[in-house]
Amino acid sequence: MAIERTFSIIKPNAVAKNVIGSIFSRFEAAGFKIVGTKMLHLTVEQARGFYAEHEGRPFFDGLVEFMTSGPIVVSVLGRRKCGTASP
Repeated sequence: MAIERTFSIIKPNAVAKNVIGSIFSRFEAAGFKIVGTKMLHLTVEQARGFYAEHEGRPFFDGLVEFMTSGPIVVSVLGRRKCGTASP
């Protein structure tokens, strides 16, 4: 059976509130396994690159400022697919 993988970002406000454990518990309750995780602090260049599709929109600068305001936690989550990939 195929494994579905997805990417998760726990944003700076949630890291500051120290709710990482409860967020991970929700992932696990939903059937996800945490494949890998890392805490890091995005640079402005990294944030601008990640959110490049939003560049030029009114919220873009605020989004970059927020995402670089503190550490984030990035994770790869995995779980078995329940059905066929192409129905």
